[in-house]
Amino acid sequence: MSVGTNSPAIGRINGLLDANSFVELGSLVTSRSTDFNVNAADTPSDGVVIGHGLIDGNLVFVFSQDASVLGGSIGEMHAKKILSVYDMAMKMGAPVIGLLDSTGVRLQESVDALEAMGAILAKACDASGVVPQIMAVFGNCGGGLSVLTSLSDFVFMEKSAKLFVNSPDTIEGNSVDKCDTASGEFQFEAAGTVDFVGSDAEIFDQIRKLVTVIPGSNVEDGSFDECTDDLNRAAEGLADKRANVAAIAAELSDNHFFFETKAGYGKSMVTGFIKLNGITVGVVGNQASEQGNVLRADGCDKAAAFVKYCDAFEIPVLSLTNVNGYQACKCSERRLPKALAAMSCAFASASVAKINLITTNAGGSSYILMNSKSMGADLVYAFPDANVEIMNPSLAAQIINGDANEFAAKANGLNNAARRGYVDRIVNFEDARKYLIAGFEMLYTKKTMDSYKKHSTK
Repeated sequence: MSVGTNSPAIGRINGLLDANSFVELGSLVTSRSTDFNVNAADTPSDGVVIGHGLIDGNLVFVFSQDASVLGGSIGEMHAKKILSVYDMAMKMGAPVIGLLDSTGVRLQESVDALEAMGAILAKACDASGVVPQIMAVFGNCGGGLSVLTSLSDFVFMEKSAKLFVNSPDTIEGNSVDKCDTASGEFQFEAAGTVDFVGSDAEIFDQIRKLVTVIPGSNVEDGSFDECTDDLNRAAEGLADKRANVAAIAAELSDNHFFFETKAGYGKSMVTGFIKLNGITVGVVGNQASEQGNVLRADGCDKAAAFVKYCDAFEIPVLSLTNVNGYQACKCSERRLPKALAAMSCAFASASVAKINLITTNAGGSSYILMNSKSMGADLVYAFPDANVEIMNPSLAAQIINGDANEFAAKANGLNNAARRGYVDRIVNFEDARKYLIAGFEMLYTKKTMDSYKKHSTK
């Protein structure tokens, strides 16, 4: 017995995919359990609709949970259907999209249901870095199932949906009224789990945009499309847009396209995708916070995860550097060192093409971590008025008992960095787009021969 066409699970799939492109599979699967009055005739599709379809002509594999069937809970057959989606996606090299609405593990199936949940999470681990995983939460997603969202690459959440490990009221000293840790707002801004919160239609639109700019798998050598913008178009107003990374990214990109990821979290760092001559490029840039242009733990974690995603799927990386130091507070001292290490390792170990554009300031060791030459950048560009300095001249003069002006002239400055080969080219604002396009085209055939290691420990 299959679910009806008026099922919300089917409706969400049809709202997401190209019209009439969805092909349902396993529609006659039902629960095998008869314990606790679970009747197979009453579990159409065992609470999850699966199949394949198209988004703007791109193949995707989808599973959509149906909360009207045993709460969309995960049992043995429910899990097997989801596992089959992953298996097909990895064979075909196409994204997996999960539309989540579930009460969690199906209690009536006992430890079989627990093992079924574990099998899904293990399969998601296998698929990580092989095919993109996109999850959207429309109802409840709690407990072990919430782990699936964090194992995924991109997560979207409907405004009234709930995403949690522990529900707010079970946390000692907390309640929904005090802090709704399951809300989209909390997950978007505080937890950093969710990329976007909106209505069903807004989520479908965002997922469709995302699928068109990312590769279907890790063997596609990135994502390419026809460029309809002028390759020699002058980038306008970049000097005035430098305080807003998203504005810089959009101005550089083909047709001003910019898809931002995790915009609500770690706002000292902006991450997202642009197009340069039809090639998808990942952007990581420093955004001013209340303490100025400094590296913060949440921003560094966000950047590290994004760069690792880009590297896994052969997406080139562009860093937009404007940084002067580190966040200074007690909390930061607990979290920042590991976050800095994670970001450093992500940049240094990424084998994709990497270009760094110094937009305003590159100060001290914080700059070094932002995809500098020593961290493995293939090319480093800088705007004419950008500043590169090892330390504030006045502070440096106190340490070395020297003259601040002499230190500024001999040790600091963009020209000093360029003379030493750490900046490859100083580019005018209006020429930035064409030089970035030329740089990434030159780096298209980049290959690295690294010594064998299983993986880094950070």
